[in-house]
Amino acid sequence: MASRKKSGGRKYSKKASKSVKSAMHRRKHGTLKRGKSGHGGKVKSRKQAIAIGLSEVRKKGAKVPRKKSSRKKSSRKKSSHKKSSHKKRSRKTSRR
Repeated sequence: MASRKKSGGRKYSKKASKSVKSAMHRRKHGTLKRGKSGHGGKVKSRKQAIAIGLSEVRKKGAKVPRKKSSRKKSSRKKSSHKKSSHKKRSRKTSRR
């Protein structure tokens, strides 16, 4: 996890790599759970364990890059939602 940017700085903090390592250990021991309160069952996938470790560190405020997929989806939904609501309003006004 100690990958570096092109400019020379760390992409992920040391705290982030430590958290991912502990999440992987918890997955191996069968104590890493899904969901907010841990009622979703055991995590079996390695990728899911990494994602949980990174999200835990994000909440604590460590240096972790943003998720790329979530940022793109949210901007698309907002723009398409505005267009559809605008069309509905214009139809209502023309009927009266």
